[in-house]
Amino acid sequence: MSSPIETAIRATVTKGLGAVVGFNRARLAARKTSNPYLEGIHKPMEAELTLEALAVTGSIPPELDGRYLRIGPNPAAPASPAAYHWFTGDGMVHGVRLKDGQALWYRNRWIRSRAVSQALGEPEAPGPRNGLSDTVNTNILGHAGDLWALVEAGGYPVRLGEDLQTLAHDPFGGTLKGGFTAHPHRDTETGEMHAICYEGPELNSIRHVVVSPEGRVTRELSIPVRNGPSIHDSMITRNYVIILDLPVTFSMKTLLAGHPFPYRWNPDHRARVGLLPKTGTADDIIWCDVAPCYVFHPCNGYETADGKVILDVCAHDTMFDGDVSGPVSSVTPFERWTIDPVARSVDRHVIDPDGQEFPRPNESRIGKPYRFAYTMSLPAGFDAAAPDQTRLFKQDLEAGTRQVHDFGTGHLPGEFVFVPRSTARAEDDGWLMGFVVDLSNEATDLVILNADDFEGPPQASIRIPHRIPPGFHGNWAPSEA
Repeated sequence: MSSPIETAIRATVTKGLGAVVGFNRARLAARKTSNPYLEGIHKPMEAELTLEALAVTGSIPPELDGRYLRIGPNPAAPASPAAYHWFTGDGMVHGVRLKDGQALWYRNRWIRSRAVSQALGEPEAPGPRNGLSDTVNTNILGHAGDLWALVEAGGYPVRLGEDLQTLAHDPFGGTLKGGFTAHPHRDTETGEMHAICYEGPELNSIRHVVVSPEGRVTRELSIPVRNGPSIHDSMITRNYVIILDLPVTFSMKTLLAGHPFPYRWNPDHRARVGLLPKTGTADDIIWCDVAPCYVFHPCNGYETADGKVILDVCAHDTMFDGDVSGPVSSVTPFERWTIDPVARSVDRHVIDPDGQEFPRPNESRIGKPYRFAYTMSLPAGFDAAAPDQTRLFKQDLEAGTRQVHDFGTGHLPGEFVFVPRSTARAEDDGWLMGFVVDLSNEATDLVILNADDFEGPPQASIRIPHRIPPGFHGNWAPSEA
């Protein structure tokens, strides 16, 4: 525990740094430059809407009873083009309610951070805050009977209501001691969520956090690291949590220059993958060097009979190496990493050299051998709004083949999530759903594909009569039985 003197010194230093950052951010704001994440397809929505009885082409499977939800950045107040980074925008959640073969409503709602509440002229949302920012904008999922909006690098989760309203900033009932992650992974055997978490200003440690099926934190293990790595995601297998400690790290120079996202490519940072036994200590981690790259999103991982660990990822050659408004890389192949815990090595094998991101499996197979991966093509390296980004891929990892669903010119899909049929007899027996932006009509469709007829016509398209800006992650939240 810090002494009163140490606390006072830290507060003084923080105040001084804040003044420098604020001054330089104001200088950036004075520059009249454009920002691709504030215009065009990324132009923010300016209001919260509720639209009912949405038009449907095709037929919505009556079995689908719940909400498709997706979150992303959407500034609530005008943002400075020079000082804005896509990853730091105010969070907005979009949702479509499906029931009895109908699309009952579409809603979009800002996640109430302090800044959003101020911009909307509202009282602050309840609940404690953690870290330097309470903006939450990266993922949304259901757990323990509640709906949670998530972010990494310090912010607490935000609990949402049935109609997507902010209920509270909520560290899992006060059981979470530090920030959380945008990408926890549910163990299908235990119902626990495993997460690798980091705090923005903390350079020397990360944490393994376990959340029980009841929504309470049961484990927070500190793990020593160097340089403050940005660890966006992780993966689990039967016995391990896989840690991705890669060369994107905290940059004080970037922070002091006034940029809101202070992480940059660091070629001097050792690239490594860690195998942490699920109940082990930091000393039990098996660290394995890997050729430098950056991974936002693994698809899945599992253990082989001979003790190796398989990890399938979208691997960027570099990340945050120069650009200050969003992610940039030149190539992003889909790769299989074979991790040998005895040799402490990682063999990287390219499954598909074409650029792609947002990989998703049938999540009942998380941590287990699986066959199918679904990804979004990224022909421009990492531009979620590239005009020629019109395709989804279905990777058959057993046959070594790929299927393509092309939505056509001017139709840009985002991440699609797999929803199994209740009577599923095969891994791809279910639906894929996600938003597709119709550029020519400034509209969006929630598209439902049959995963086992991937190249066929959509099962249903639900028209939303406005453009939903590209965002990050989404999930299907079924209604409670």
